[in-house]
Amino acid sequence: MFKFGREQKIYDIAGVKIGGQPGQLPTVMIGSIFYHKHRIVIDEKTGQFDEKKAEELLMKEKEISEKTGNPRIVDVCCSWPQAFGKLIDFVAGKVDGPFCIDGATAEVRIAGAKYVGEVGLSNRVIYNSIVPHTREDEIVAIRDAKIKSAILLTLNTRNPTIAGRLQVMDELLAIAQKAGIENTLVDVCVLDIPDPGPISKTIYVVKEKYGLPAGAGVRNAVIMWKKKRALTPENYMLADGVANAIPIVLGANFILYGPIERASTAYFSCALADAYVAYSVRQEYGIKPLTNNHPLYRIFR
Repeated sequence: MFKFGREQKIYDIAGVKIGGQPGQLPTVMIGSIFYHKHRIVIDEKTGQFDEKKAEELLMKEKEISEKTGNPRIVDVCCSWPQAFGKLIDFVAGKVDGPFCIDGATAEVRIAGAKYVGEVGLSNRVIYNSIVPHTREDEIVAIRDAKIKSAILLTLNTRNPTIAGRLQVMDELLAIAQKAGIENTLVDVCVLDIPDPGPISKTIYVVKEKYGLPAGAGVRNAVIMWKKKRALTPENYMLADGVANAIPIVLGANFILYGPIERASTAYFSCALADAYVAYSVRQEYGIKPLTNNHPLYRIFR
């Protein structure tokens, strides 16, 4: 294994710590709820959903998180501006700690930012996400809402390579600073089926160069693959596990693992990768976990 030469930032966002050297902190798991075509959503435009089933999903994920030691951040998705407040209120009332506001369009994200600013939830929110060329009105909305945490998405469709992702980093950091963001998490952006390899290397380079917490929605690559080729349930599960684990070996601090329904398999594979990494760096560098809840102390019991 390895440790980074640059000092690694650790952020405490509403009680969840994220960042650091490999082996210091568990991978933070970010699962999505109320996403497009989520079966618990009854009406996307009004924000009507099955509250009982939504609570069951959140409680199940909480139990899994406590079992493995991997902290969670709930990604609250929304497609319509008028629906966001209802979804945010529900998750904020059921979950302790931070959550993402993840809008399908700039208008939806702006509505979410304004809402959390009005109701006093800004300190618990991670804005998902800031992209290159984010609109000025969106920047203003983030700043006015006093949101201090955001995911920066290294989206570069003109150059979808490791170098291309790194090319947009300085632009993203400048936008984040303008928006008043203090806790910057870098999502290195999956664009193609074989991307778990390149994005893992990008995570390594981002952390070595900037010292920032980094991760990715690696499962997006598996979804793209499944759409083109029939995968057996066993292979689909294995593809998910491998895709999520590889970035952790290269230093990832968070994984956007997709639908919250997949928490059981996603947490296990990431916790196992965490345990392997932590055991290795403890032997080689004397780096010990910063928490007694680390998967190293839980996964093998």
